[in-house]
Amino acid sequence: MDLLDLIDAVQSVADGVLFGATYALLGIGFTLIFGVMHKLNLSYAAASIGAAYASLLILAGIEAPAIFVFLMAAVAGGVIGGLVYLIAFKFIPLANPLATLMSTVGLLLLIDEIIVHSTAGVPLNYPALFSDVIIPMGPFNLRGDLIFVFALGCVCMVVLLLLLYRTKLGLATRAVSQQPIASELCGISITHVNVLTFVLTGVVGGIAGAMTGAAIGMLSPLLSLPLTVKGLIVTVIGGLGSIPGAIIAGLVVGGLENFFQFFRGVSERDLYIMLLLFAFLIFRPGGIFPTTAGRD
Repeated sequence: MDLLDLIDAVQSVADGVLFGATYALLGIGFTLIFGVMHKLNLSYAAASIGAAYASLLILAGIEAPAIFVFLMAAVAGGVIGGLVYLIAFKFIPLANPLATLMSTVGLLLLIDEIIVHSTAGVPLNYPALFSDVIIPMGPFNLRGDLIFVFALGCVCMVVLLLLLYRTKLGLATRAVSQQPIASELCGISITHVNVLTFVLTGVVGGIAGAMTGAAIGMLSPLLSLPLTVKGLIVTVIGGLGSIPGAIIAGLVVGGLENFFQFFRGVSERDLYIMLLLFAFLIFRPGGIFPTTAGRD
């Protein structure tokens, strides 16, 4: 490998790490729901893409700056998140994990079908902020749109961590995830916490969907399944229930994805990410930060 190839490889990894902020947010969403309810919401990534599509629809009907689309995606994501809880969890016996799992699979397919029928399956352009900005860093060039996506993702992560560890809502959420019966005896409404968790993760997912559209420059119904898979991979590698693990795993998966794409091509890229997942399941099944029994 000559110097130019090395520079291109490092450049590709850097772009992947910046884009990995979207995977980190998706992983946080999966992790929060699993941590509170011990259930997987397989419709989460599809709902995130649906929120990004909804933000385009809202922006088309009003005159507003392009950055407004991220706010609208967050609002739409929160609404969709609440609906997901109402449809797939509220009236289904939580004692039957397969029932809730299959209901979220059904919602994933439903959201995809709604998007396909609403757009005729045609990809739509998504506003990419600072796409014409290139920041030179020695021999490397950082894309302005990816830096904006990464910065927005970091802001969302910090706000979310402060919300979880510095507010009463965060305290109630962590209490319900660890001791649901004791929490209820202390006056905490489990249903209320569950609804707020889905709304909160929906807001995060809506922003992640908008960030994905902004980084790629378009939205497509074909994004739902890959983002679902990547979100689950990030959740498992980071450690089920670990938010710091989801953040680190998202950035690592983003960087390695571009690394493998650079050396092996886009057709083999996901193959090596899957092999990475299998390696973690075999040698470190608890993930980067395995959860331990105990109380905060």
